[in-house]
Amino acid sequence: MSKKLHVLSIIAASTLVAGVVVAPAAQAAGTKQKVCVALDTGGINDKSFNQTSYAGALAARSRGFASSVEYLPAKSPADYVPNLKSFVDKKCTLIIGVGYTLSDAIKASAAANPGIKYAIVDDNSGAANVKGITFKTDENSFLIGYLAAGMSKSGKVATYGGIQLPTVTIFMDGFARGVEYYNDVKSKNVQVLGWNTATKTGTFLGSFVDSTKALATSIAFEQQGADVIFPISGGMQEVTAGNSVKSKKSNVIWVDAAVMATGAKFASVTPVSALKGLNEGVLATVKEAFDGKFSNREYVGTLKNKGVGYVITPAWSKKIPASLQKEVRELGVDIAGGWVPVS
Repeated sequence: MSKKLHVLSIIAASTLVAGVVVAPAAQAAGTKQKVCVALDTGGINDKSFNQTSYAGALAARSRGFASSVEYLPAKSPADYVPNLKSFVDKKCTLIIGVGYTLSDAIKASAAANPGIKYAIVDDNSGAANVKGITFKTDENSFLIGYLAAGMSKSGKVATYGGIQLPTVTIFMDGFARGVEYYNDVKSKNVQVLGWNTATKTGTFLGSFVDSTKALATSIAFEQQGADVIFPISGGMQEVTAGNSVKSKKSNVIWVDAAVMATGAKFASVTPVSALKGLNEGVLATVKEAFDGKFSNREYVGTLKNKGVGYVITPAWSKKIPASLQKEVRELGVDIAGGWVPVS
């Protein structure tokens, strides 16, 4: 394994207030933009996907890359099409869909409105006016899996997803393969509950808003002996973390943003956060359009370009063995360099 040092990015997200945010009158010369963000279910303050993606749009506005920024929430998938129509009617110049499940609606709206720029978070690019914002989250999840295996005292770790989508299972698969790599390197037999890398099957809630099932799933994993749980389920990670605080039987891995930014009250049971540069991807896309360079070439976040990463929770920096942290840093260098395949 490489002995190089590696520093992974810490991606911040802020608590957001519903509504429209308008930029100051003075801004840099460039394409005047009205940026409109169509959210998935879960709400703007979901401590995860919606919140961190919208944070990127707000950052773009604060830097003068947009004259205004606004969003519309979705209570269910039935809201996707009406929300996009509302943005078209409002003459938005750049419409961003947050999440794979909005992909069909985004691409249909883009086809009907070729003069408007579109972007879709977590899916591939489409027509000339649709830019995909994607992430190789199996890379940082691989590191998280290795770390979780090294921390586990029971020899069992677990993961579950909201809906069985490629953007969810990529996390789960990377996590499980990281555990497998740890087992190979250390001659251990840490088990993964909730995902099978061979059959590509696992445990899912069926939505990103079923708190009852999220709690039941978390408790079931604990009963089976899992002492580290990795929920890929948006805001439902709060349910799992809340259970861990109460039960004191497991720890939780935060996803999408740093726990200290979006769930600090759960820091005591959250040793590490898997970071997905949603805000960076959205910010880069808005800036590209502002600069007059918008294209359908995908934005791809990786360990190498710091579009994905991880961060150890400060309270855990001395609890996790320094030797294990060092191994994970070195493994990150090897993955970024292409020396260790994650799939």
